[in-house]
Amino acid sequence: MTEKTEAQHQQQRAVLQLDARRREMLELMGVRLWWPEAKAARPQPAAQAEPETPPLHREAPPAVAPRPEPLPRMAAPASRAPAALMPGGEALLADAPQLVYGQAGPGGWLIVADLAPDMFGSYAQALAGDEGRLLANMLRALQLDAGTAPVYLLRVHRGSVQPGEGMPRPLEEVLAPQCTPLAPRVVLALGPHAAQALLQRAGPIGKLRGEALTLPEEGPLAGTPALASYPLAYLLRNGADKAKAWADLCLAASLFER
Repeated sequence: MTEKTEAQHQQQRAVLQLDARRREMLELMGVRLWWPEAKAARPQPAAQAEPETPPLHREAPPAVAPRPEPLPRMAAPASRAPAALMPGGEALLADAPQLVYGQAGPGGWLIVADLAPDMFGSYAQALAGDEGRLLANMLRALQLDAGTAPVYLLRVHRGSVQPGEGMPRPLEEVLAPQCTPLAPRVVLALGPHAAQALLQRAGPIGKLRGEALTLPEEGPLAGTPALASYPLAYLLRNGADKAKAWADLCLAASLFER
């Protein structure tokens, strides 16, 4: 082997040389390691393509297999109750409607919102937490906190029915006996669970929102003007869509004034 050929070979090996950490990462990803044989490359002009790649052979495996990186631990969802508290299948559950503004009575607003309960499946005070404060700000922007009309909040979530007084019940057991007497002038559904159940329509919330509808004739609150919009938790994560949510609120206010 000439001195020039040996120098080219040493240069190629230097280019392909990987430190131990990079080799370990490639092996964990399933990338095979290859090395050039000691064969001279065909000389090429400097301004043209790279030299021809010499024949390859697989490097012998290391004597000790590299230890894989430990997988990160995944935290359990905060809104899901422990398994012991989740007997049976899940359903769409709702708490009792809560009066948040105005005097109790008919002819106001009914807001049905996708909101997660605590780890035991029950709800805290209305308008509590980050989502509750966001909703309060939205209602104040519409001046609904002035109390000229009653505003009720009905919170819904997916879960299992739990025994005990005051625990959330299936939505169909709450709407007719507790929401129909409220006779709301408009229903605002915040989130896909609330919108799909009330409007009896499938699809993502992005397809259901922003359209003035009426609740189906075959269900409770039949014929009531209704509008769907984004869930509060989504708006906390995606501030850019708050403008769309505000447009939905303004449309709901116009339905109320009809």
